[in-house]
Amino acid sequence: QVQLVESGGGLVQAGGSLRLSCAASGSIFSINIMAWHRQAPGKQRELVAGLTSGGSTNYADSVKGRFTISRDNAKVYLQMNSLQPDDTDVYYCYAVARRGYWGQGTQVTVSS
Repeated sequence: QVQLVESGGGLVQAGGSLRLSCAASGSIFSINIMAWHRQAPGKQRELVAGLTSGGSTNYADSVKGRFTISRDNAKVYLQMNSLQPDDTDVYYCYAVARRGYWGQGTQVTVSS
């Protein structure tokens, strides 16, 4: 079992930055993928950035060059720069450890 708790969301003006954090607990040594997804009301949840235990990363085209995913042991971070109103969503931490686990989500709101 893995538990995920996100933090760091909030309100920011367009062009600003935020850093999201996700603290994992439980069977963290079995985690082989950690990722951030986001979801707007009425829309499908989409992958924002992923990171494997081997250090490979992948990003949604819409965030390449602006967002950076990183991991420090039991925490995964999403550094978000040059934020735009279209980045407004609920952001979810996701981990794969034999199966997928989700955090509760954190709201990011970017004002124009």
